Amino acid sequence: MTMNVSRQPVHVVYGGAHLFRRDVARRLGELALRAIETYSPDAATFGIAEAVFARVIEKLRREPVEDYRLDFEDGFGYRPDAEEDAVAESAAREMARARDEGSLPGFIGIRIKPLGEETKSRALRTLEIFLRALGTLPENFTVTLPKVTAPEQVAELAAMVARIEIMIETPQSLFVLPELIAAGRGRITAAHFGAYDYTAALGISAANQRLSHPACDFARSMMQARLAGTGVAISDGATNILPVPIHRGEGHEEENRAAMHAAWKLHFADTRRALDCGFYQGWDLHPAQLVSRYAAVYSFFLEGLDAASSRLRNFVAQAAQATQVRGVFDDAATGQGLLNYFRRAVYCGAITEAEARERTGLAAEELRSASFVGIAKSRCGNQSAKNA
Repeated sequence: MTMNVSRQPVHVVYGGAHLFRRDVARRLGELALRAIETYSPDAATFGIAEAVFARVIEKLRREPVEDYRLDFEDGFGYRPDAEEDAVAESAAREMARARDEGSLPGFIGIRIKPLGEETKSRALRTLEIFLRALGTLPENFTVTLPKVTAPEQVAELAAMVARIEIMIETPQSLFVLPELIAAGRGRITAAHFGAYDYTAALGISAANQRLSHPACDFARSMMQARLAGTGVAISDGATNILPVPIHRGEGHEEENRAAMHAAWKLHFADTRRALDCGFYQGWDLHPAQLVSRYAAVYSFFLEGLDAASSRLRNFVAQAAQATQVRGVFDDAATGQGLLNYFRRAVYCGAITEAEARERTGLAAEELRSASFVGIAKSRCGNQSAKNA
């Protein structure tokens, strides 16, 4: 059966640890809004429905970043030990201030270097410095482990922190996913797909390394099949063509606008494709990608809202009736999937909880219960009590 869904962020934004400031979420939201104002000030220009555009703007003002990862790997690079030590401590203190002020995103964490032999000591040293300087961990604090190749690497990190994510970036890691999850001892919250390292390992040329490559489709399907039923969330990778103007100064407005819109269109398409395939989270690398991320996510949920509403109402009624007459309702998985759809839509801000209740006929506590079967049984019991 489709698993119940607790909140999963729609993205994780990666930024170099040396650039982290306690107001990072607010600043990224402001930059995203500035990109809209400059290059796509209305729904028609961006090419989305008015309702979607309005909710994107509201989201960028209210909660522009759902998950943020301070990066000590690719986004930071290889620096002298003294420099990385200093950044680990200063970034942790900055996060601590944000924690105390209440300005952190709902999900937060760091990505360390790999635990392979060449970088293991550096990765663990950075983690130890960071955790010591941070003190009390913020809620939903996660450590991301890149380029995982062996269960022992996962086990070592799981012994140090309560929430970890692993990155699937090598072909061999796909085939030991169950072993990696077991080594995490219940502490792995998510597995993230690293498309560019993965395709490079297969010998695919840089010009053809993209999220839509067939090799990436295979990897994602393997992740879904091997992680189904484990409770480990899955995340897609990043679109590496960024929405940035290609010229500085005046006189190139049209070319800059065309470049921005082309990058937005690609990111939107990658995000929608991932959603269609059951990947509800992905990476964002630039503040302007927040625009296309939320536009794609909200379009996905709002376009299917009418059909999903009527289907869930019908499924709840049919399930309760079947239970009431001692029949068998054999499509509870579909009902659970529809319930999860509404829960995800509410979590990300595509619709409000009040809108979900109005459309589905479910009470607030039923929506929050996360169990379709539980809702059906409860309604059946209530109906039986009324008929008694």
